[in-house]
Amino acid sequence: MKIDIVTLFPEMFDGPFKESIIKRAGEKGKINIKIHNLRDYASDKHKTVDDRPFGGGPGMVMKVDVLDKAIENLKTKDSKVILLSAKGDKYTQQKAVEFSEYDHLILVCGHYEGVDHRIFGLVDEVLSIGDYVLTGGEIASMVLVDSVVRLIPGVLGDDESSVDESHKKPGYIEHPQYTRPEEYKKMKVPDVLLSGNHAEIDKWREENSKN
Repeated sequence: MKIDIVTLFPEMFDGPFKESIIKRAGEKGKINIKIHNLRDYASDKHKTVDDRPFGGGPGMVMKVDVLDKAIENLKTKDSKVILLSAKGDKYTQQKAVEFSEYDHLILVCGHYEGVDHRIFGLVDEVLSIGDYVLTGGEIASMVLVDSVVRLIPGVLGDDESSVDESHKKPGYIEHPQYTRPEEYKKMKVPDVLLSGNHAEIDKWREENSKN
């Protein structure tokens, strides 16, 4: 999978994408992530990417022409273009599964007071990771990438690791997990998990999962 991310702050992605599962996915050749500085697509000498809002008001608004130029430069017939914005639909695990089947994702990170609303008509989807406000779409795009990449076949060490996870379906929360020691501060691991009876263990796990 190829993932292109358009942002005003490319350096923000250095740490998260050079660790853990995302790093290993890149080393395995499962993903190819490229970060693009939006200012590279501005046409004036000052590399202007934002302007004052029509009608007045606080803050600056990201320019639709610069955003569109970046998207068109990266887009192919196989691309899925996603704008990360607080005004978008709620991102879910089901969306992560859907996106993991694409060959090419383009993530556009909003910032400042917002983006020119006309860009909403030039992307495929507008998504939010929650009902709260972030400084920009960079962290939201990191969340999306992490949730999608781990679903790509061959990325996780054990492909079964993602089969029974929380949120595999709406409202589903995975059963509790335990490891050694068997008792800690008078808190004990449930006896059934120590029994070796796999049928009873499966039954307990089902009963202790939330739907």
